Amino acid sequence: MIYEGTLSAKGLKLAIIVGRFNSMVTESLLGGSEDAIRRHGGDLDDTDIVYVPGAYEIPLTAQVLAQKGTYDAIICLGAVIKGSTDHYDHVASEAAKGIASVSLNENVPVIFGVLTTQTTEQALERAGLKAGNKGYEAAMAAIEMASVLQTIQ
Repeated sequence: MIYEGTLSAKGLKLAIIVGRFNSMVTESLLGGSEDAIRRHGGDLDDTDIVYVPGAYEIPLTAQVLAQKGTYDAIICLGAVIKGSTDHYDHVASEAAKGIASVSLNENVPVIFGVLTTQTTEQALERAGLKAGNKGYEAAMAAIEMASVLQTIQ
């Protein structure tokens, strides 16, 4: 048997977590996610948006949302831009590990839409300027994963 998801957001209850740090980037990612949901039949009234200080705070928020049992998928959006200290490495690593852990432990698709870039310019490019919008792509992954898991179950 082959299981595949569809790209229809119709009827899905989604959550989007947005880190406020580097908001010029993360607000563009959020716009991309909302665009994807609308374009694929989803209702933004069925999408909850939660703002947190930054990428480091996303995993705990995702876990609390996942444990509510009301979301078909959770989209995590943030931007970690390398500076002159090691802080970047720690925040990026912990955000990635935490988001993956929540998804596995709670059996809910928790999508990693956190940009980890060397420069602000690279982040802006990935948030819709030149290299597509990774927020849009994260929402598409959430829609497909919610669908495929519903098909399997």
